[in-house]
Amino acid sequence: MGSDTESEKKKTPVALAPIAKPLAGKKLCKRTLKLVRRASEAKCLKRGVKEVVKSIRRGQKGLCIIAGNISPIDVITHVPILCEESNIPYVYVPSKEDLATAGTTKRPTCCVLVMTKPTKGELEEDVKEKLKTDYDQVMSEVVEVTSLMF
Repeated sequence: MGSDTESEKKKTPVALAPIAKPLAGKKLCKRTLKLVRRASEAKCLKRGVKEVVKSIRRGQKGLCIIAGNISPIDVITHVPILCEESNIPYVYVPSKEDLATAGTTKRPTCCVLVMTKPTKGELEEDVKEKLKTDYDQVMSEVVEVTSLMF
């Protein structure tokens, strides 16, 4: 009989939604979550479906990252359509828990919108530069993955 900690360490495979395409691979997923962490520290992140939809409708641009293991799926089915109408690239990551951890919240998050500019104030130059390089790198990979899909 193993202890509870042993069973918690083993990650169970996540049940991905059938609409979770384009799904980020391991490498892209890691880079994307790193970008989310940086954006969260720089206050350039919108968390949750309500905030993301509101930001997209107001015309803010960025990169939308959606969790692939959302249940019920109806919660996020409209987000990719909004992104496509607004020409905002989006990508799915396998786990909402990992997305929340990267976004520095304990509550699992369905989707986040990474922006290059904070909602209030200005960023320091070095923080802005790091965020911009990570953003550009992930954005180019997401566009590449999306173009292969269509």
